[in-house]
Amino acid sequence: MHLEQEGNKLLILDGTSRVIIEPWGVNSLRVRMTKETHMDANDWALTEAVEKTDVQINFEEIDVTDPWYQSEEYAQYHQKGIQAVLTNGKITARVSHEGWISFYNQKGELLTEEYWRNRNRINRYCVPLRIDARELKPIQGSTDYSLTARFEAFDDEKIFGMGQYQEKHLNKKGAILELAHRNSQASVPFMISSRGYGFLWNNPAIGTAVFGMNKTEWSAVSTKKLDYFITAGDTPAEIEEQYSAATGRTPMMPEYGMGYWQCKLRYRNQEELLAVAREHKKRGLPMDAIVVDFFHWTRQGDFKFEPRDWPDPEAMVRELKEMGIETVVSVWPTIDEKSENFGPMAENGYLVTADRGNSNHMTWMGNTIFYDATHPGAQNYVWERCKENYYKKGIRCFWLDEAEPEYGPYDFDNYRYYEGTALQCSNRYPVGYAKGFYEGLQAEGETDIMSLVRCAWAGSQKYGVLTWSGDIHSSFRSMREQLQAGLSMSIAGIPWWTSDIGGFLGGDIRDEHFKELLVRWFAWGAFCPVFRMHGERSPWYEREQEYIDGVRQLTSGQDNEVWSFGEDNYQILSKYLFIREKLRPYIRSCMKKASETGAPVMRPLFYDFPDDKTCWETEDAYMFGEDLLVAPVMEEGVRERKVYLPAGCGWTDAYTKKVYEGGQTVTVPAPINIIPVLIREGKQYDIYD
Repeated sequence: MHLEQEGNKLLILDGTSRVIIEPWGVNSLRVRMTKETHMDANDWALTEAVEKTDVQINFEEIDVTDPWYQSEEYAQYHQKGIQAVLTNGKITARVSHEGWISFYNQKGELLTEEYWRNRNRINRYCVPLRIDARELKPIQGSTDYSLTARFEAFDDEKIFGMGQYQEKHLNKKGAILELAHRNSQASVPFMISSRGYGFLWNNPAIGTAVFGMNKTEWSAVSTKKLDYFITAGDTPAEIEEQYSAATGRTPMMPEYGMGYWQCKLRYRNQEELLAVAREHKKRGLPMDAIVVDFFHWTRQGDFKFEPRDWPDPEAMVRELKEMGIETVVSVWPTIDEKSENFGPMAENGYLVTADRGNSNHMTWMGNTIFYDATHPGAQNYVWERCKENYYKKGIRCFWLDEAEPEYGPYDFDNYRYYEGTALQCSNRYPVGYAKGFYEGLQAEGETDIMSLVRCAWAGSQKYGVLTWSGDIHSSFRSMREQLQAGLSMSIAGIPWWTSDIGGFLGGDIRDEHFKELLVRWFAWGAFCPVFRMHGERSPWYEREQEYIDGVRQLTSGQDNEVWSFGEDNYQILSKYLFIREKLRPYIRSCMKKASETGAPVMRPLFYDFPDDKTCWETEDAYMFGEDLLVAPVMEEGVRERKVYLPAGCGWTDAYTKKVYEGGQTVTVPAPINIIPVLIREGKQYDIYD
């Protein structure tokens, strides 16, 4: 093994293995490894032009005599070694004479280091386990590799981010996370550590991240290289800003995105949808967007309205626009084998293929195959169909559903994309899905671009994605899980996030328990980046199965409007519609900061108060922007709750107007019509006035 400098890069060369460490923006490094003659050229999430920085690379001669070998007999093992030090602002990479890497901040404090247990050479651990920190193992009979990267574990470390997983813990220390997308699961492999660094696993392969007590381990089932990005900062905000500079920042949110979105499964026809919008406006209630959900189409993959139920989309969009309401239309990536687009897409290689067996990926409401969203030609083809059948009718916002995509089953080893096998690139699917619509709308001159998407990966944010948390259950447990899911997505760099208010599956509007859940969730929704009602609202209407030209039509569930849950609840829900409107200037300023610096709109308490240790432990409350601390009620029957107030400033209860000192836990009232909100000292917001 030997070390070399190549321009501003540091190379670790060992047989066929080559590691490149190089600056990648302010206070940041990129590390790549290959065993091929040429490094794989994919940049994946690291596509942005980053700021050029001054880098220092030094080589130091050190004494590497092992203390085991002090006798005359072993004097031959006394030797000199070379270690290398690369510094880029606040981050330093040290490469030992044996080739393992450790990372330090500008104070000389260790951030993290590789887990190295190999006695092929003398090393400081002297453990003959033969475990390397970096393993690219050839997959026999192919040109691919399985990959494992190992790092030391630290007892004091807390880990946040990583995208959206359906579990209760915000701190991912001790978690085993599948690096794969599923319905309600979005793998966005960027984490912020309490030790002062951020880490992006820049690899879209199917794999696993294990944040164990004994070691941290990242793996990919099949890939060509190791690739990660690490950045150091004095605060989480600085780390997030540097990460978003490397992967891209969300655009400024369109104005309609900041208000209330009305949605249900599903408005069956044009008149039903318009009736809801008209009633909303008749009651004097604000609404910014309404959604035409799935199966409004002639057939999956046709990308156009069914004329019987949607006879005049242009007139519908025009009337909604006059009411100040944006029309959002659902698009699915499923192409029915009987669709008019199936033949051309199959002939041009625009569909995901299978290595074995039947190519059908989903048989719900038809035999369908997903289009290949990693294929530029497929992206353009789908956009052109949607431009002709939706955009030209006035539609500007699209709901890109099934964006994982939702295979049945998730046999990732069986699917193949334009960019490679699903095992190697599957997590890039939602990026390409959103990219096709974003660039299509841009080409038409649109600037306020936003797509509601059920999944995301690192870099998705720059394509204007609003991610929601999928088909979740209607329960307080699920609501609690969505809080950490939203905060984790935000830390992972996806600032536009929402959930189905009330949950998607199982909510019965005649059930008093569900009504309480919905009221609590709705109040919380008013303090989320996007405020959006949705749900199937079981049981579905009892209707005879309908067909149009042999195509099965989907029925719908119970009502899902703010007046659907009883007059007492209507008064509460309508109040929060107006609270959201009062907050619009504040939300607009939060969205502006997100577009300029990558700052999450909703974020854990430690983001704004990193010096308060208790903030790193708090998982049941969050900051909505830098001024409002929000403490959702996530248990049935609760009418007060404890809230930790960060130290360093005072806090005012928006409901009682009582003032508290920070640095303590207080008990605040939370009647059914109130979500506890604490206002930071020096700020004034008339939330409950």
